Amino acid sequence: MMWFDKADQRALFGDIRSEQHTLCDGRALNITPDVILDFRAMPFEDNTFHLVAFDPPHLTRAGNGWQALKYGVLGEDWRADLTAGFAECFRVLRPNGTLIFKWNETQVPLSTILALTPHKPLFGHRSGKTARTHWVAFMKPGLDEDA
Repeated sequence: MMWFDKADQRALFGDIRSEQHTLCDGRALNITPDVILDFRAMPFEDNTFHLVAFDPPHLTRAGNGWQALKYGVLGEDWRADLTAGFAECFRVLRPNGTLIFKWNETQVPLSTILALTPHKPLFGHRSGKTARTHWVAFMKPGLDEDA
C-alpha cells in the first residue's frame, strides 16, 4: 500500500501470498507480488539491496475480515517470526544500507517490536489519524563498524 508506483522497476515487491479478493464494498483486492517469499528466509544473497522496506503484518488477531485479507495476520510465534524477519532484512542489506520499517501499534506497541532486533533505529515518524503507524529508519553498519 505504500508504493507510489508498484510497477517501478527499481522496486521488488515480495509477499508470502498471491491472492485476489472482492471486499465487502465491491472493491478488488489484488496481492500480486513480484516474488513469492517468506520474510523469515528470503531467497537473496547477503548484501544484495541498498534499501529494504519491511512492512510485516501487525495484527495478532483480525478474524477473517478485510484487514486480515489486506494486511495478513501474525502467527502465534510472532515474536520469533519478526526477530527472524529483522535478521533477514539486515542480512540482505548492503553495508550502510537503509531499512525502512513500518509498524502499526494498534495491538502491539512499537517498543515491543524494536526490542526484537539488536539494531537501533536512526529516526522515525508517527502518522495516521491516531498516530499509531510508525515509520522507522535503520542503517546497517558499514564494513568497518560493529554488526
